[in-house]
Amino acid sequence: MLTQFKNGLLHGADYNPEQWLHDPQVLQSDIELMKKAGCNVMSVGIFSWAVLEPEEGKYNWEWLDRILDSLHENGISVFLATPSGARPVWMAQKYPEVLRVSSDRHRNLYGARHNHCYTSPIYREKIKQVNERLAARYGNHPAVKLWHISNEFGGECHCDLCQEAFRGWLKKKYGTLDKLNAEWWTTFWSHTYSDWSQIESPAPHGENATHGMNLDWRRFVSDQTLDFMKHEIAVVKSVNPELPATTNFMYYYNGLNYFKFKDAIDIVSWDSYPTWHKKSDFEIAVDTAMNHDLMRSIKRQPFLLMESSPSMTNWQSVSKLKKPGMHILSSLQAVAHGSNSVQYFQWRKSRGSSEKFHGAVVSHDGSPDTRVFKEVTELGNMLQKLSPVAATESRAEVAIVYDWENKWAIEDSQGPRNKGMGYIEEVQSHYRALLKQGITVDFVDMECDIDSYKVVIAPMLYMLRCGFERKLRAFVEQGGTLVLTYWSGIVNENDLVFQGEAPHQLSDVAGVVSEEIDGLYDHEQNAGEVVQHIAGLEQTSLAGTYSCSKLCDLVHLKGAEALMVYQDDFYAGRPALTRHTYGEGVCYYVSSHFEDGFYDDFYRDIAAAASLYKPVTAVMPEGVYTTVRSNEEKEYLFVHNFSGKEVVMPALGPAWQSVTSDDGLNAAWNLKAYGVLVAERSVG
Repeated sequence: MLTQFKNGLLHGADYNPEQWLHDPQVLQSDIELMKKAGCNVMSVGIFSWAVLEPEEGKYNWEWLDRILDSLHENGISVFLATPSGARPVWMAQKYPEVLRVSSDRHRNLYGARHNHCYTSPIYREKIKQVNERLAARYGNHPAVKLWHISNEFGGECHCDLCQEAFRGWLKKKYGTLDKLNAEWWTTFWSHTYSDWSQIESPAPHGENATHGMNLDWRRFVSDQTLDFMKHEIAVVKSVNPELPATTNFMYYYNGLNYFKFKDAIDIVSWDSYPTWHKKSDFEIAVDTAMNHDLMRSIKRQPFLLMESSPSMTNWQSVSKLKKPGMHILSSLQAVAHGSNSVQYFQWRKSRGSSEKFHGAVVSHDGSPDTRVFKEVTELGNMLQKLSPVAATESRAEVAIVYDWENKWAIEDSQGPRNKGMGYIEEVQSHYRALLKQGITVDFVDMECDIDSYKVVIAPMLYMLRCGFERKLRAFVEQGGTLVLTYWSGIVNENDLVFQGEAPHQLSDVAGVVSEEIDGLYDHEQNAGEVVQHIAGLEQTSLAGTYSCSKLCDLVHLKGAEALMVYQDDFYAGRPALTRHTYGEGVCYYVSSHFEDGFYDDFYRDIAAAASLYKPVTAVMPEGVYTTVRSNEEKEYLFVHNFSGKEVVMPALGPAWQSVTSDDGLNAAWNLKAYGVLVAERSVG
């Protein structure tokens, strides 16, 4: 863990003082309001290139000098951004090659953000020049604690430079065209390549049905973006290598494999904008919690919540205000799942352009007497009280496989469903059941080690890469509990279907063979009936019948025992849930996507059988869940009420002492709607 980010929790926002250089009174007021709200960090310079370099080679640093000095003098640290997220107009006008070319092969006009080519030598040189000057001037400034590299990397370019770079990437991977043709199965539709120059990126009016090519293009875009980010980091770290760097990730962003970025950045950060109150807040909380845990898992260490809204957004379909209490609850949810910061976009609302009505700590009236500012201030006081939490971690005995490349392949597979394959939904079904029990979960991809976990869950493991099947086999042999599901072990890393039994090289571990899979229409359901309980448990939760939908895997037993069987259709009586002992461990195979109640009951039994750690054994009311962070001395319990109503809470026991309230926790107590309580106890 980075030392400078475990000395206390951070509280701050994206700050855009360049928008207010014409009004020094606003800048002076901002400093006072930041101190009043308990803010101790600001992200500065994210979209400042046109102010830093108004003309090519002519730089303006004085305004930024004043801002950094003023913030430091008032005890406020800075995350200093590189400005590559949006380039100035003069650059696009003089060097049009820096602008992206879309998949239909049209070059974009100047505008928007991230409308630039990561391959362009000119763009790389221009960002190198400005970053060198930023590093030389501010790399050792006492206010600057972190490099904020660009902003929300994303998108792709299909220009001639990128086409050539893609061909070079493919040559490095495959070596020969014969190898590429074999792995892409290009004999289909007579698409065999005879020269590297014939290969182009996927296009709506050209080739887009060669799945191996589509997958490799996504990988190339991810690698090229990572390479550009590394280019930026190398420049800014040339002056002070000890100053850490991050870049802010996004919600389930499909365009980049974030696990690939873990070794290039020093700390993960991400931008969280849930649509609170759009549907069940508990369901939204599960979704948000999963993203927090996914981000924490990328480096297996605390992360930073780089952006969130203190009130609403202006770009979602409806700009819904957070109800009273939700801001504090959702912010501490991030901390509970591993964040060492709560930061906002934005500090002060802009007067014009596309985000002038986006939520902010300071509204257009500039007043501290607003509901939002008061809640932000209250949270700031709580974060100061909770500062020791920054020196704790989240420790998991369970890992769920969430693999970006597997997701890409599933979404491109053209069958067994071409709408609603539901990879994220399936992953989340397993995650939700564990979250409701207060069990901490890590996420891994197929390149991660899994030996340290008791339980590994691999939903819809359609594609196997990096020899992951060997890791899973060894994990079970050595005593681990593995949960596999339908649509697993189908294709290799280039989306070529394996010959032989499925799941590939895991059928003996699972004790089943998948023969075919039935896609259900949205109006269809089947059901699984429990015919045998999990052995070795005094009490079992899994009982009765559970509805299932989307996909039904038709398997036959190869040593496993059936715990559930299908009730309906021509495959009634065939296994819907199996259990198989392999080596010292056990593998379960879930043959369909079931209702939530199945996962709740199944994972209560799994938790008992694997003796998974739960900090609290009491059953939480509906809509409430617990999370824990700990170190060698203390354990901190977060109790979150996303039910939307006040609830009576069960006793937590005499060891737990409330940090955020005067509640006694050794008897029943009340937790208000959108309330959160943090308790602590000594370890050992």
